Amino acid sequence: MHQVEQRLGRAASETEVAGHLNMPLDEYQSMLQDLHGSQLIYYEDFDRSAEDEPFLDRYCVDHTDPLSALLDDSLRGALIESIDRLPEREKLLMSLYYERGMNLREIGAVMEVSESRVCQLHSQAVARLRTRLREMAWASTENQA
Repeated sequence: MHQVEQRLGRAASETEVAGHLNMPLDEYQSMLQDLHGSQLIYYEDFDRSAEDEPFLDRYCVDHTDPLSALLDDSLRGALIESIDRLPEREKLLMSLYYERGMNLREIGAVMEVSESRVCQLHSQAVARLRTRLREMAWASTENQA
């Protein structure tokens, strides 16, 4: 997703990402469905040999729960910026799910898509957010160096 977005200079559509991966759109959407609820943590996030502080240490070590981590102003600002850069449809989904507390079925009714499609879009939005937050963390460590 990151590679396609870098090449295009904008948020990539599912069709574009699936094409980049050389897979049919329905297979890509199925993969998103399978990943729902999974968390992707890169091996490099655990790298203790890096000169600067590893990503996980910077954002997770001193926090006992995710809410505490979000209260950290720099992480909160990065998350807000990342959400603002989401495609409109994914931004709407995230708003309905996290701000209004709607379930997937209710969101599907609002967006006029199936519940499984909402799940796929949610997985894709979360993947975009994780990628952007990771990029921002790397950029900030490079700027500090």
